[in-house]
Amino acid sequence: MKYEKYEIRDSVWGYISFNDMEKAIIDSPILQRLRRIKQLALTEMVYPGATNTRFEHSLGVMHLASRMYDNIVKKDKDIHILKKAGYLEEGDRTRQLIRLAALLHDIGHAPFSHSSESLMPTDSKTGEEYSHEDYTEAIIIGLLRKTIEENDLNNRKYNITADEIAGLITGNKKLLKDKIIWKKLLSGQLDADRGDYLLRDSYYTGVKYGVYDAERLIVSSVLGINPEAKGNDDYNSLAVGVEKGGWHVAESLIIARYMAFSQIVFHKTRVAYDYHLEEVMRSFLKEKFGKITFPLPTEKGIEEFLSLNDSTIWNYINENRKKDENCRAIIERDHIRSIDETPENPSDEDIDKIMGKTEILKSAGLFCHIAKSYKLWYEFGKSDSTEIIVFENYNNSKILSKYSKIVESLKDGTHQLRIYVKQKDREKAIKKTYNKK
Repeated sequence: MKYEKYEIRDSVWGYISFNDMEKAIIDSPILQRLRRIKQLALTEMVYPGATNTRFEHSLGVMHLASRMYDNIVKKDKDIHILKKAGYLEEGDRTRQLIRLAALLHDIGHAPFSHSSESLMPTDSKTGEEYSHEDYTEAIIIGLLRKTIEENDLNNRKYNITADEIAGLITGNKKLLKDKIIWKKLLSGQLDADRGDYLLRDSYYTGVKYGVYDAERLIVSSVLGINPEAKGNDDYNSLAVGVEKGGWHVAESLIIARYMAFSQIVFHKTRVAYDYHLEEVMRSFLKEKFGKITFPLPTEKGIEEFLSLNDSTIWNYINENRKKDENCRAIIERDHIRSIDETPENPSDEDIDKIMGKTEILKSAGLFCHIAKSYKLWYEFGKSDSTEIIVFENYNNSKILSKYSKIVESLKDGTHQLRIYVKQKDREKAIKKTYNKK
Protein backbone atom coordinates (compact mmCIF):
# COMPACT_ATOMS: atom_id res chain seq x y z
CA MET A 1 0.00 0.00 0.00
CA LYS A 2 1.31 3.42 -0.96
CA TYR A 3 1.29 6.16 1.64
CA GLU A 4 1.30 9.88 0.97
CA LYS A 5 4.16 12.23 1.74
CA TYR A 6 3.36 15.78 2.75
CA GLU A 7 5.33 19.01 2.97
CA ILE A 8 4.96 22.26 4.83
CA ARG A 9 6.96 25.44 4.24
CA ASP A 10 8.83 26.54 7.36
CA SER A 11 10.46 29.93 7.91
CA VAL A 12 13.64 28.38 9.36
CA TRP A 13 14.20 25.03 7.61
CA GLY A 14 12.40 25.50 4.31
CA TYR A 15 10.30 22.47 3.38
CA ILE A 16 9.58 20.00 6.18
CA SER A 17 8.30 16.59 5.06
CA PHE A 18 6.02 14.30 7.05
CA ASN A 19 4.14 11.03 6.52
CA ASP A 20 0.58 9.83 7.08
CA MET A 21 1.17 8.89 10.71
CA GLU A 22 2.75 12.23 11.51
CA LYS A 23 -0.03 14.05 9.65
CA ALA A 24 -2.67 12.34 11.79
CA ILE A 25 -0.93 13.61 14.92
CA ILE A 26 -0.27 17.08 13.48
CA ASP A 27 -3.95 17.43 12.54
CA SER A 28 -5.16 16.37 15.99
CA PRO A 29 -6.69 19.10 18.20
CA ILE A 30 -4.01 18.37 20.81
CA LEU A 31 -1.13 19.36 18.55
CA GLN A 32 -3.12 22.11 16.81
CA ARG A 33 -3.51 23.71 20.27
CA LEU A 34 0.18 24.60 20.08
CA ARG A 35 -0.67 27.10 17.33
CA ARG A 36 -2.24 29.15 20.12
CA ILE A 37 0.71 28.99 22.53
CA LYS A 38 3.48 31.50 21.88
CA GLN A 39 7.03 30.25 22.20
CA LEU A 40 8.21 33.49 23.82
CA ALA A 41 5.16 34.50 25.89
CA LEU A 42 4.80 38.32 25.83
CA THR A 43 8.18 38.99 24.22
CA GLU A 44 6.25 40.53 21.32
CA MET A 45 5.70 43.53 23.63
CA VAL A 46 9.45 44.13 23.25
CA TYR A 47 10.19 42.61 19.84
CA PRO A 48 6.99 42.93 17.75
CA GLY A 49 7.93 40.04 15.49
CA ALA A 50 8.21 37.50 18.32
CA THR A 51 4.93 35.76 17.52
CA ASN A 52 6.29 32.27 16.82
CA THR A 53 4.43 29.39 18.42
CA ARG A 54 5.11 25.97 19.90
CA PHE A 55 3.48 24.46 16.79
CA GLU A 56 6.13 25.39 14.24
CA HIS A 57 8.84 24.75 16.81
CA SER A 58 7.58 21.17 17.21
CA LEU A 59 7.74 20.63 13.45
CA GLY A 60 11.23 22.11 13.39
CA VAL A 61 12.51 19.86 16.17
CA MET A 62 11.12 16.80 14.37
CA HIS A 63 12.91 17.89 11.20
CA LEU A 64 16.25 18.67 12.85
CA ALA A 65 16.29 15.58 15.10
CA SER A 66 15.77 13.26 12.13
CA ARG A 67 18.45 15.04 10.09
CA MET A 68 20.92 14.61 12.95
CA TYR A 69 19.95 10.93 13.24
CA ASP A 70 20.27 10.40 9.48
CA ASN A 71 23.74 11.92 9.45
CA ILE A 72 24.89 9.75 12.35
CA VAL A 73 23.73 6.43 10.94
CA LYS A 74 25.04 7.04 7.41
CA LYS A 75 28.66 7.44 8.54
CA ASP A 76 30.73 4.30 7.96
CA LYS A 77 32.32 4.35 11.39
CA ASP A 78 28.96 4.88 13.04
CA ILE A 79 27.40 2.05 11.04
CA HIS A 80 30.16 -0.19 12.40
CA ILE A 81 29.22 0.82 15.94
CA LEU A 82 25.50 0.48 15.23
CA LYS A 83 25.90 -3.01 13.78
CA LYS A 84 27.88 -4.13 16.80
CA ALA A 85 25.13 -2.83 19.06
CA GLY A 86 22.27 -4.18 16.94
CA TYR A 87 20.76 -0.74 16.35
CA LEU A 88 20.51 -1.11 12.57
CA GLU A 89 18.03 -3.98 12.84
CA GLU A 90 15.28 -1.42 13.51
CA GLY A 91 16.75 1.62 11.79
CA ASP A 92 13.56 2.92 10.17
CA ARG A 93 11.52 2.20 13.28
CA THR A 94 14.03 4.00 15.50
CA ARG A 95 14.02 6.98 13.14
CA GLN A 96 10.24 7.15 13.24
CA LEU A 97 10.24 6.89 17.04
CA ILE A 98 12.66 9.82 17.26
CA ARG A 99 10.54 11.91 14.90
CA LEU A 100 7.34 11.26 16.85
CA ALA A 101 8.97 12.04 20.19
CA ALA A 102 10.41 15.25 18.74
CA LEU A 103 7.04 16.24 17.28
CA LEU A 104 5.26 15.68 20.60
CA HIS A 105 7.91 16.85 23.06
CA ASP A 106 6.14 20.17 23.83
CA ILE A 107 2.44 19.24 23.88
CA GLY A 108 2.36 19.56 27.66
CA HIS A 109 3.11 23.28 27.68
CA ALA A 110 0.74 25.60 29.50
CA PRO A 111 -0.39 28.97 28.10
CA PHE A 112 2.51 31.35 27.41
CA SER A 113 5.01 28.49 27.67
CA HIS A 114 7.72 28.85 30.33
CA SER A 115 6.30 32.09 31.72
CA SER A 116 3.60 30.14 33.54
CA GLU A 117 5.65 27.18 34.81
CA SER A 118 5.74 28.59 38.35
CA LEU A 119 2.02 27.78 38.51
CA MET A 120 2.42 24.04 38.07
CA PRO A 121 0.84 21.97 40.88
CA THR A 122 2.80 19.85 43.34
CA ASP A 123 2.90 16.06 43.27
CA SER A 124 1.55 15.02 46.68
CA LYS A 125 3.65 11.83 46.62
CA THR A 126 7.04 13.37 45.86
CA GLY A 127 6.53 16.93 47.06
CA GLU A 128 7.97 18.18 43.77
CA GLU A 129 6.32 20.43 41.22
CA TYR A 130 5.03 18.83 38.04
CA SER A 131 6.75 19.93 34.85
CA HIS A 132 5.45 20.33 31.32
CA GLU A 133 7.16 16.99 30.57
CA ASP A 134 4.82 15.31 33.07
CA TYR A 135 1.83 16.72 31.21
CA THR A 136 3.35 15.68 27.89
CA GLU A 137 3.72 12.10 29.10
CA ALA A 138 0.15 12.00 30.44
CA ILE A 139 -1.26 13.32 27.16
CA ILE A 140 0.67 10.85 24.98
CA ILE A 141 -0.18 7.71 26.97
CA GLY A 142 -3.74 8.93 27.49
CA LEU A 143 -5.62 10.98 24.92
CA LEU A 144 -3.16 10.39 22.05
CA ARG A 145 -2.74 6.64 22.49
CA LYS A 146 -5.50 5.73 20.04
CA THR A 147 -4.27 8.17 17.39
CA ILE A 148 -0.79 6.66 17.64
CA GLU A 149 -1.44 2.94 18.06
CA GLU A 150 -4.42 2.58 15.71
CA ASN A 151 -2.77 4.40 12.83
CA ASP A 152 -2.66 2.24 9.67
CA LEU A 153 0.90 3.18 8.67
CA ASN A 154 2.13 2.51 12.19
CA ASN A 155 0.44 -0.90 12.35
CA ARG A 156 1.75 -1.97 8.95
CA LYS A 157 5.32 -0.73 9.28
CA TYR A 158 6.45 0.39 12.75
CA ASN A 159 4.27 -0.84 15.63
CA ILE A 160 5.45 2.03 17.82
CA THR A 161 3.58 2.39 21.10
CA ALA A 162 2.54 5.54 22.92
CA ASP A 163 4.58 4.37 25.90
CA GLU A 164 7.77 4.23 23.81
CA ILE A 165 7.27 7.79 22.57
CA ALA A 166 6.62 9.09 26.07
CA GLY A 167 9.56 7.03 27.34
CA LEU A 168 11.99 8.59 24.88
CA ILE A 169 10.89 12.07 25.97
CA THR A 170 11.08 11.35 29.71
CA GLY A 171 14.13 9.07 29.58
CA ASN A 172 12.62 5.71 30.52
CA LYS A 173 15.71 3.46 30.33
CA LYS A 174 13.86 0.37 31.53
CA LEU A 175 11.39 0.57 28.65
CA LEU A 176 13.66 1.74 25.84
CA LYS A 177 16.88 -0.07 26.78
CA ASP A 178 19.55 0.67 24.14
CA LYS A 179 17.38 3.19 22.29
CA ILE A 180 17.66 5.57 25.24
CA ILE A 181 20.84 6.98 23.69
CA TRP A 182 18.67 8.88 21.20
CA LYS A 183 17.13 10.95 23.97
CA LYS A 184 20.19 13.19 23.62
CA LEU A 185 18.80 14.31 20.27
CA LEU A 186 15.71 15.65 22.05
CA SER A 187 16.93 16.89 25.42
CA GLY A 188 20.63 17.24 25.89
CA GLN A 189 23.02 20.14 25.80
CA LEU A 190 23.41 19.83 22.03
CA ASP A 191 19.92 18.77 21.00
CA ALA A 192 17.40 19.47 18.25
CA ASP A 193 15.17 21.36 20.69
CA ARG A 194 17.81 24.03 21.34
CA GLY A 195 18.99 23.81 17.78
CA ASP A 196 15.57 24.85 16.52
CA TYR A 197 14.46 27.42 19.08
CA LEU A 198 17.70 29.39 18.91
CA LEU A 199 17.38 29.91 15.16
CA ARG A 200 13.61 30.37 15.30
CA ASP A 201 13.63 32.90 18.13
CA SER A 202 16.42 34.83 16.41
CA TYR A 203 14.48 34.87 13.14
CA TYR A 204 11.25 36.14 14.70
CA THR A 205 12.76 38.67 17.09
CA GLY A 206 15.34 40.02 14.68
CA VAL A 207 18.01 39.44 17.33
CA LYS A 208 20.93 37.64 15.68
CA TYR A 209 22.68 36.42 18.82
CA GLY A 210 21.02 32.99 18.64
CA VAL A 211 22.30 32.20 15.15
CA TYR A 212 24.79 29.34 14.82
CA ASP A 213 25.95 27.03 12.01
CA ALA A 214 23.14 24.47 11.92
CA GLU A 215 24.56 22.51 8.99
CA ARG A 216 27.84 22.11 10.82
CA LEU A 217 25.97 20.82 13.87
CA ILE A 218 24.18 18.24 11.74
CA VAL A 219 27.28 16.91 9.96
CA SER A 220 29.36 16.92 13.16
CA SER A 221 26.92 14.77 15.12
CA VAL A 222 28.41 11.37 15.86
CA LEU A 223 28.15 8.28 18.03
CA GLY A 224 30.87 6.92 20.25
CA ILE A 225 31.47 4.96 23.41
CA ASN A 226 30.06 6.60 26.51
CA PRO A 227 33.06 7.90 28.52
CA GLU A 228 31.81 6.00 31.55
CA ALA A 229 32.17 2.76 29.59
CA LYS A 230 35.82 3.29 28.65
CA GLY A 231 38.06 0.28 28.98
CA ASN A 232 35.40 -2.39 28.61
CA ASP A 233 34.61 -2.02 24.87
CA ASP A 234 30.94 -1.92 25.78
CA TYR A 235 29.09 -1.27 22.53
CA ASN A 236 25.83 -1.12 24.46
CA SER A 237 27.00 2.05 26.20
CA LEU A 238 26.93 4.50 23.33
CA ALA A 239 26.58 8.26 23.49
CA VAL A 240 25.74 11.05 21.06
CA GLY A 241 28.35 13.78 20.72
CA VAL A 242 30.31 15.76 18.14
CA GLU A 243 33.43 14.99 16.15
CA LYS A 244 36.64 16.66 17.26
CA GLY A 245 36.62 18.85 14.17
CA GLY A 246 33.18 20.15 15.08
CA TRP A 247 33.67 21.15 18.69
CA HIS A 248 33.55 24.83 17.77
CA VAL A 249 29.92 24.50 16.65
CA ALA A 250 29.07 23.02 20.04
CA GLU A 251 30.81 25.97 21.69
CA SER A 252 28.98 28.44 19.44
CA LEU A 253 25.61 26.94 20.32
CA ILE A 254 26.30 27.38 24.05
CA ILE A 255 27.36 30.99 23.45
CA ALA A 256 24.33 31.60 21.22
CA ARG A 257 22.02 30.33 23.96
CA TYR A 258 23.62 32.62 26.53
CA MET A 259 23.40 35.66 24.26
CA ALA A 260 19.83 34.93 23.15
CA PHE A 261 18.55 34.53 26.70
CA SER A 262 20.36 37.67 27.82
CA GLN A 263 18.84 39.77 25.03
CA ILE A 264 15.39 38.17 24.74
CA VAL A 265 14.09 36.17 27.70
CA PHE A 266 15.96 38.24 30.31
CA HIS A 267 15.24 41.60 28.65
CA LYS A 268 14.11 43.92 31.45
CA THR A 269 10.76 44.69 29.81
CA ARG A 270 10.02 41.04 29.02
CA VAL A 271 10.73 40.24 32.70
CA ALA A 272 8.28 42.98 33.73
CA TYR A 273 5.54 41.46 31.58
CA ASP A 274 6.30 38.02 33.01
CA TYR A 275 5.42 39.43 36.44
CA HIS A 276 2.08 40.84 35.28
CA LEU A 277 1.27 37.71 33.31
CA GLU A 278 1.93 35.42 36.27
CA GLU A 279 -0.31 37.55 38.51
CA VAL A 280 -3.08 37.51 35.89
CA MET A 281 -2.87 33.74 35.56
CA ARG A 282 -3.03 33.28 39.33
CA SER A 283 -6.29 35.23 39.35
CA PHE A 284 -7.62 33.33 36.33
CA LEU A 285 -6.83 29.89 37.78
CA LYS A 286 -8.29 30.80 41.16
CA GLU A 287 -11.49 31.97 39.52
CA LYS A 288 -11.81 28.99 37.15
CA PHE A 289 -10.50 26.08 39.22
CA GLY A 290 -10.47 27.37 42.79
CA LYS A 291 -6.66 27.06 43.00
CA ILE A 292 -3.76 29.18 41.84
CA THR A 293 -2.20 26.21 40.04
CA PHE A 294 -3.03 24.32 36.86
CA PRO A 295 -5.18 21.17 37.01
CA LEU A 296 -3.30 18.01 37.92
CA PRO A 297 -2.11 15.71 35.08
CA THR A 298 -4.90 13.22 35.80
CA GLU A 299 -7.45 12.01 33.24
CA LYS A 300 -9.90 14.79 34.15
CA GLY A 301 -7.20 17.35 34.83
CA ILE A 302 -5.54 16.85 31.45
CA GLU A 303 -8.75 17.65 29.59
CA GLU A 304 -9.15 20.83 31.65
CA PHE A 305 -5.50 21.70 31.06
CA LEU A 306 -5.82 21.23 27.29
CA SER A 307 -8.77 23.62 27.20
CA LEU A 308 -6.34 26.43 28.05
CA ASN A 309 -4.18 28.38 25.62
CA ASP A 310 -2.93 31.94 25.16
CA SER A 311 -6.28 33.06 23.74
CA THR A 312 -8.06 31.87 26.89
CA ILE A 313 -5.87 34.14 29.00
CA TRP A 314 -6.11 37.06 26.57
CA ASN A 315 -9.91 36.86 26.77
CA TYR A 316 -9.65 37.00 30.56
CA ILE A 317 -7.26 39.97 30.35
CA ASN A 318 -9.63 41.91 28.10
CA GLU A 319 -12.68 41.11 30.19
CA ASN A 320 -10.97 42.20 33.43
CA ARG A 321 -8.91 45.16 32.24
CA LYS A 322 -11.00 47.65 34.23
CA LYS A 323 -11.03 45.82 37.55
CA ASP A 324 -7.71 43.97 37.59
CA GLU A 325 -4.55 46.08 37.87
CA ASN A 326 -2.34 43.53 36.11
CA CYS A 327 -4.77 43.06 33.22
CA ARG A 328 -4.87 46.84 32.80
CA ALA A 329 -1.07 47.08 32.96
CA ILE A 330 -0.71 44.60 30.08
CA ILE A 331 -3.39 46.20 27.90
CA GLU A 332 -2.24 49.78 28.48
CA ARG A 333 1.48 48.97 28.53
CA ASP A 334 1.69 50.44 32.00
CA HIS A 335 4.05 47.74 33.21
CA ILE A 336 6.37 47.90 36.20
CA ARG A 337 9.75 49.53 35.56
CA SER A 338 13.23 48.43 36.49
CA ILE A 339 15.20 50.98 38.53
CA ASP A 340 18.28 48.95 39.45
CA GLU A 341 19.93 45.61 38.85
CA THR A 342 22.90 43.54 39.93
CA PRO A 343 25.58 42.25 37.56
CA GLU A 344 24.83 38.86 35.97
CA ASN A 345 27.03 37.22 38.60
CA PRO A 346 26.51 39.37 41.69
CA SER A 347 28.76 39.38 44.72
CA ASP A 348 27.33 39.22 48.23
CA GLU A 349 27.85 42.98 48.41
CA ASP A 350 25.83 43.51 45.21
CA ILE A 351 22.97 41.45 46.60
CA ASP A 352 23.06 43.26 49.94
CA LYS A 353 22.82 46.62 48.15
CA ILE A 354 19.78 45.54 46.16
CA MET A 355 18.03 44.07 49.18
CA GLY A 356 18.83 47.20 51.18
CA LYS A 357 17.13 49.34 48.55
CA THR A 358 14.03 47.17 48.64
CA GLU A 359 13.78 47.76 52.38
CA ILE A 360 13.97 51.52 51.80
CA LEU A 361 11.16 51.30 49.24
CA LYS A 362 8.98 49.16 51.48
CA SER A 363 9.53 51.54 54.40
CA ALA A 364 8.35 54.38 52.16
CA GLY A 365 5.18 52.43 51.37
CA LEU A 366 6.09 51.90 47.71
CA PHE A 367 5.37 48.77 45.69
CA CYS A 368 8.55 46.82 45.03
CA HIS A 369 9.15 43.59 43.11
CA ILE A 370 12.43 41.67 43.01
CA ALA A 371 12.85 39.70 39.77
CA LYS A 372 15.36 36.87 39.63
CA SER A 373 16.84 35.90 36.26
CA TYR A 374 18.57 32.58 36.80
CA LYS A 375 20.01 30.19 34.23
CA LEU A 376 22.90 27.78 33.85
CA TRP A 377 24.40 28.01 30.37
CA TYR A 378 26.30 24.76 30.49
CA GLU A 379 25.78 21.82 32.79
CA PHE A 380 28.92 20.56 34.46
CA GLY A 381 27.93 17.14 35.74
CA LYS A 382 29.37 14.58 38.09
CA SER A 383 29.84 12.27 35.12
CA ASP A 384 31.34 12.94 31.69
CA SER A 385 28.13 11.83 29.97
CA THR A 386 26.31 14.86 31.42
CA GLU A 387 28.46 17.20 29.35
CA ILE A 388 28.78 17.54 25.59
CA ILE A 389 31.18 14.83 24.45
CA VAL A 390 33.80 15.50 21.79
CA PHE A 391 34.92 12.28 20.08
CA GLU A 392 38.41 12.02 18.63
CA ASN A 393 37.39 8.53 17.53
CA TYR A 394 34.55 6.26 18.60
CA ASN A 395 36.16 5.16 21.87
CA ASN A 396 38.37 8.14 22.68
CA SER A 397 36.74 11.34 23.88
CA LYS A 398 36.95 14.46 26.02
CA ILE A 399 34.27 16.73 27.42
CA LEU A 400 33.67 20.08 25.70
CA SER A 401 34.81 22.15 28.67
CA LYS A 402 38.30 20.65 28.24
CA TYR A 403 38.46 22.14 24.75
CA SER A 404 36.69 25.45 25.30
CA LYS A 405 37.83 28.06 27.79
CA ILE A 406 34.74 30.08 26.88
CA VAL A 407 32.41 27.29 27.97
CA GLU A 408 34.46 26.83 31.12
CA SER A 409 34.00 30.54 31.89
CA LEU A 410 30.20 30.17 31.78
CA LYS A 411 30.06 27.62 34.58
CA ASP A 412 28.52 30.05 37.09
CA GLY A 413 25.56 30.88 34.85
CA THR A 414 23.47 34.02 35.37
CA HIS A 415 21.98 34.98 38.75
CA GLN A 416 20.79 38.52 38.19
CA LEU A 417 18.43 40.47 40.45
CA ARG A 418 16.39 43.50 39.39
CA ILE A 419 14.24 45.94 41.36
CA TYR A 420 10.92 46.87 39.76
CA VAL A 421 8.48 49.58 40.85
CA LYS A 422 5.23 50.93 39.45
CA GLN A 423 5.69 53.43 36.65
CA LYS A 424 3.95 56.20 38.58
CA ASP A 425 6.40 55.70 41.47
CA ARG A 426 9.55 55.42 39.38
CA GLU A 427 11.02 58.90 39.95
CA LYS A 428 10.17 58.86 43.64
CA ALA A 429 11.69 55.39 44.04
CA ILE A 430 14.91 56.44 42.32
CA LYS A 431 15.25 59.46 44.60
CA LYS A 432 14.63 57.34 47.68
CA THR A 433 17.13 54.64 46.80
CA TYR A 434 19.82 56.98 45.55
CA ASN A 435 19.42 59.34 48.53
CA LYS A 436 18.44 62.25 46.35
CA LYS A 437 16.12 64.97 47.63
